[in-house]
Amino acid sequence: MRVLPVVAGLFVASTALAQDVTPAKGIYTCTTADGRKLTGDRPIPECTTREQRVLNPDGSQRTTLPPFLSPEERAAKEAADRRAAAERIAQLDAIRRDRTLMLRYPTEAAHQRARNAALDDSNKAMRMSERRIKDLGIERKPLLDEAEFYKGRPLPAKLKQMLDANDASIEAQQVLIENQKAELVRINKTFDAELARLKKLWAGATPGSLPPLGELQPTAPATTPKR
Repeated sequence: MRVLPVVAGLFVASTALAQDVTPAKGIYTCTTADGRKLTGDRPIPECTTREQRVLNPDGSQRTTLPPFLSPEERAAKEAADRRAAAERIAQLDAIRRDRTLMLRYPTEAAHQRARNAALDDSNKAMRMSERRIKDLGIERKPLLDEAEFYKGRPLPAKLKQMLDANDASIEAQQVLIENQKAELVRINKTFDAELARLKKLWAGATPGSLPPLGELQPTAPATTPKR
């Protein structure tokens, strides 16, 4: 029968067509550290630390294969990439903070009003403590008068307890006053640093281009005295 040769012919033709449309493999070539030029149909093991050129069958260059990284090199690259990403995030955050600062304080007058409001809170707290100390002084006077009757003798337990409590309350208010004084210094330092930055931004400095403003930490509060 003549069917088999026809089928066989079709099979050969389809095989040839499939081969024609199959992508051609790349040709890898590189020069080793000792100067040898190597060529292969897949990445060359001897050149894992070298750049490899990938050529088309006609000799034209298709692409370049960068060197493979050792575990140590890969770890170093990943660390560098993380640092670069952190720097990009920090830069974007600096831009955002500067823009927010300019929106919050469009003028020096607006900034001064905010400073005054912040200082006012601490001043009020300090005045309250001062008034409380005066009140405690008034409360203490009759206690001292009574203590005069026991001069040279032990004070009654109740009277001694009341005097000790009065002393402790006065001391506590004095600590609060010192804390508020420190807070006033911190507030002024913060607003001074902001104002210096704002003046540069108002003058045309690009947001995010200035050195970090820094986080001014609150002054450590004084330790409450032991009773």
